[in-house]
Amino acid sequence: VQLQAYGGGSVQAGGSLRLSCRASGRTFSGPMGWFRQAPGKEREFVATISGNGQITDYADSVKGRFTISRDNDKNTAYLQLNSLKSEDTAVYYCAATYLFSRDYSDPNLYNWWGQGTQVTVSS
Repeated sequence: VQLQAYGGGSVQAGGSLRLSCRASGRTFSGPMGWFRQAPGKEREFVATISGNGQITDYADSVKGRFTISRDNDKNTAYLQLNSLKSEDTAVYYCAATYLFSRDYSDPNLYNWWGQGTQVTVSS
């Protein structure tokens, strides 16, 4: 599975962006997640979605502002970023896995990673 993340950009605080993560190589229906890494910081969990799209989970820092979704017909996951803050500035990575877990916030669970897309929020 190859993952391609895109849709990042530069916005002002309070603005919105929509990130996309397209899986290629084969139809993918396992859990997917979004992580981010700011300069000088470790990669952190942002959101995850189950294979059928019915179960989602978010980091506390983005709850109520970000929404994860997926379209399995298009082999694509999305992350809608609203009410962006300067602290959301980071490289955002999408990831995919076929492993079962009760907690998909652990990056070590993921088998495949996209290349990352930069999100920059100016205040």
